[in-house]
Amino acid sequence: MRMLVLTGGSPATVFALAPLSAAARLHGHEVVVASPEEMVRFASAVGLPTVSVTDGTMRTFMFADREGRALTLPDSPQERLFFNGRGFGRFAAACLPALRKLVADWAPDLVVGGSLCYAAPLIAAEAGVPFVRHTWDLGEPPGIDAGAAEELGPELSARGLAGLPEPDLWVDICPPSLRNPLSPGPRQSMRFIPYNEQRALKPWMYRSGGQPRVCVTAGSRVSHEAELAYLRELVDSISGLDVEVVVAAPEPVAEALQAGPDRVRAGWFPLEVLLGTCDLIVHHGGGQTSLTALNAGVPQLLIPNIPKMLPPCDRISARGAAITLPEGSQTPDRLRDAADEILRDPSYRAGARAIREEIAAQPLPTEVVARLEALVRG
Repeated sequence: MRMLVLTGGSPATVFALAPLSAAARLHGHEVVVASPEEMVRFASAVGLPTVSVTDGTMRTFMFADREGRALTLPDSPQERLFFNGRGFGRFAAACLPALRKLVADWAPDLVVGGSLCYAAPLIAAEAGVPFVRHTWDLGEPPGIDAGAAEELGPELSARGLAGLPEPDLWVDICPPSLRNPLSPGPRQSMRFIPYNEQRALKPWMYRSGGQPRVCVTAGSRVSHEAELAYLRELVDSISGLDVEVVVAAPEPVAEALQAGPDRVRAGWFPLEVLLGTCDLIVHHGGGQTSLTALNAGVPQLLIPNIPKMLPPCDRISARGAAITLPEGSQTPDRLRDAADEILRDPSYRAGARAIREEIAAQPLPTEVVARLEALVRG
C-alpha cells in the first residue's frame, strides 16, 4: 500500500500524523508526507520521507487573499471560524499543483489528510482513491469547513463537486469523552501517542525534584517579542508559589528567558518525558499539548487565547482534569490562585488520570493500519 499523508502548517500537525505514518511504514507500506516547506524539517526529524508542496506560510494564507491583498481578522468568533476556513482553503489551493505532479509520479492507494488539510479530499477524488481524515488533536469546529468550501469553490466546480468530498473514514485521536458531539462521519478511534522533535535527555528531565514542578508553555510556534512577554507574564504569575518552574519553548525564546532575572529552566524539551515529573502544566490550550498532558495524567491550567480553543478546553475542565480561564479572566492573581488550587486539590490529578486510562484503552496505530488496508482492498 502506498499512503500519501498531508500535514498542515505547524509542527503539531506533523507530530499528530507521525504515529500512524510510522506504523504504516513498520508494516511494510510506502509512506510519503506532503507538507509546506517550513514543516519539511519537522517531518524529516521524526523519520518520515517528505515532499514540499508549497513555499507559502500559514500566516500568508490566513492574512492575504489569492491576489495578495491584505485581510483583517474578524472580531466575531463565528466569523473568525469562517475566515480561518478560507485561509486553509487558500493553503489547499496552493498545494494542489505540486500534489498533482507528485501523484502523477508516485500513485498513492490512499490519501490521509490532517483535520484542516482540504487538498487531501480533492487530490484523493482526482486520483480515485480512498480519503481518510485524521484529527490533529481534540477536534476542530465544523464551521471551518464552510469557509474552506467557499474559498475552494473554483476547484470544486472544476471537478463537478457541490461541496467538499466526505472522508471514507475519520481516524480520531481525541478520547471519546472529549470529542465535539457535532463532528460528523464514520470514526476509527486511535490511541494518542506523543511525538516530538527529540533532544538528549538530562537527568533532571526525568527525575522529580523536592518541590512541585510546573511546566509553562505557549506551544511550538512562539517567536515574537509579544509572545516572549506573554511567557514571562505566565512565569511571573506563578513565581510566588513554592514550585519549580520549567518553560518549554523553542531555543531562541528559551535563551531569552534564561537570560532574564528569573533564571528558570527553559528549552525545547521532550515534553512527554518532562511531564512525567510534573504536577501541573500551564499553557495556551493547544490540542497536542493538551493531549500530551492528558496522556501523562497531569492536570492543566488552560488559558486559551484563540476562540476556537475554548470549547475543547471547557470539555477537559468539565471532566475535572483542568481549570480553564477564558480571555478577560487571565489576570496574574487569578492565574496564581487557579494554579494553587490545582496543586492543592488531588481531584484534578484524579480527573487527568481517568482520561489517561481512556486514552490507553484506544486501538494502537498498528491496529488502525489494518483498517486502512481493508479500506484500500474494499
